[in-house]
Amino acid sequence: MKIYDITQELFSAHVYPGDKVPAYRRVSDMHDGALCNITEFEMNAHNGTHVDAPRHFVKEGLSIESLDLSTLVGPCTVAAFAGGITREEILAYRGCDRLIAKGNCRLTEESARALHECGVKLFGLESQSIAGDDPPLAVHVEVLSHGIIALEGLDLSAVEPGDYFLFAAPLKLGGSDGSPCRAVLVDGIREA
Repeated sequence: MKIYDITQELFSAHVYPGDKVPAYRRVSDMHDGALCNITEFEMNAHNGTHVDAPRHFVKEGLSIESLDLSTLVGPCTVAAFAGGITREEILAYRGCDRLIAKGNCRLTEESARALHECGVKLFGLESQSIAGDDPPLAVHVEVLSHGIIALEGLDLSAVEPGDYFLFAAPLKLGGSDGSPCRAVLVDGIREA
């Protein structure tokens, strides 16, 4: 069994254009004689490797703590894509519950619709947005309004395309539209 950490380090992670960069400060430091180290941090729920809940773009959509964790844990397929992913490329993965895109790619409105048609429950990729740097509204609404979970900001540099077991549980942030997560792929197991 091999475990791949596919999470970006948060404070050096890529940030979606216009988002605030995550930051931290040490409020208690043992090097200064404190009893313990304590760190405070400030960030956007969509910084680094993170999960988008439907509420991100759907007014009455589920918030992050309401997501079914079984969607974020289970067998997945990592596939290589480039540029705007086509409808036909997505249709090739019909029946795949969790699809993760490796490469410099993004969903289009057509490929976002195809995810729903194929029964995909989770779509992940390396970009900070499933729509890339294009205006994100239409693609996110298409995906999130159908209850498909978006897993964004992955680091797949050490992972080859293939089948894995995914763990990508978000923090339980009541009412939030998203959350950072520690995402890992496991090679060598198919069911928990």
